[in-house]
Amino acid sequence: MSATRNSFRIILFIACVVVPTLNNYELTFGVWSIAALVTLQKRYSLRILKLISTPVLILLIAFFSGLFNDYTPYDIIRDITYLLKPIIGLLLGYQLCRGMEGEKPARLIINTGYILAILHLAIAAFAVLFMHIRDMHELRLHAGYFNDFEMYALAMLIYCKRFNVEFPTRTRWLMILVMTISGFLYLARTDFILFGILIMALSGYLVLTKRALQAILVTMAIGIVGYAIIYNSNPRRGATGFEAFLYKVKIAPIEPFKTKINKDDWKDFNDNYRSFENIITVRQVSRSGTGSIIFGKGLGSHVDLGRKLWTNDLEFIRYLPALHNSYMTILLKSGLVGVFLLFVFIWMLFRQGKSENLQIRSINQLLIASAVFLILSNWVFMGLYFKVDTKSILIGFLIYHKETIKKALQVKA
Repeated sequence: MSATRNSFRIILFIACVVVPTLNNYELTFGVWSIAALVTLQKRYSLRILKLISTPVLILLIAFFSGLFNDYTPYDIIRDITYLLKPIIGLLLGYQLCRGMEGEKPARLIINTGYILAILHLAIAAFAVLFMHIRDMHELRLHAGYFNDFEMYALAMLIYCKRFNVEFPTRTRWLMILVMTISGFLYLARTDFILFGILIMALSGYLVLTKRALQAILVTMAIGIVGYAIIYNSNPRRGATGFEAFLYKVKIAPIEPFKTKINKDDWKDFNDNYRSFENIITVRQVSRSGTGSIIFGKGLGSHVDLGRKLWTNDLEFIRYLPALHNSYMTILLKSGLVGVFLLFVFIWMLFRQGKSENLQIRSINQLLIASAVFLILSNWVFMGLYFKVDTKSILIGFLIYHKETIKKALQVKA
């Protein structure tokens, strides 16, 4: 492949990863779709096709379920774009990695994460210095709520030699410092969890061995003790600084799983809003009959909150087309069959073969970590369906990278 075409793919990759940070889904969908079309391939591996088949089936079930309901064209098209997102992302990542050999794919991921970190710090600095923002929630509104991609890039940078990537020592430590500060400033509980899972995976602790079990138990013990300290420190609700983050940590174990919420108590309602979404979704889908429970209510369906609420996108709406919880969103669109397919996707991603090659083994560990994290991410943050999420691109990219390494080893053999 020519150097010009390879450079074009690198630019496209960076653009497709950076554009979701602008929090404009129409722009993201447009850029991703165009990039996917201009990089289409004639051949795809069976592995990537199997992985893509599950979100494709989820979309098809939602399409046929929607034929039995009367929804507006706008709502149907909107849902098609939402459900297409992980499909396009997986294809896009797989296609953009074509022609990149050796350490180039891993280096590109790390460098893109570094670019994202610099942009995030620049935006955060502008918000603090020129907009005089001191409130954590307002800072996250302007600078971003989370960025999973940076967590992957940082983990890979820490273990860069395992991916055959080397940086000058000072450069590497500077990049680690910048990406660590950026990651911390998101104050995103899920990002911290993801980073922990990635480090454990790359350290070999997600494979059940005696050593791994000991590490998991120690990590759990540290987590429980840490949570107990935070809980007993009694961080205040409505705090503006780091204390606000500690309050979010305090309510985290209860927030998505509460089964009874007093919607007339604004504190209980706001603290446990994710659970409120889950409760009303199950209730409304169940009321629609057995067919809706099994196959969902189709494209264009929505959940009625019973009142208008402000969203993180500063929209004042009552009818939700998608929820924080992707299991519940898929239940709404494609029913229990769709939810089952979502778990099939996670299982296929988790099942990575063994290899003696360190690079392949490290990529497998990243994909396994992604599967483990998606179990949680699907529950609290829409997983691959979230509007600003880029993990689908990363997963497709890593799968092609692994296949390239395997082919190179076969040629040498």
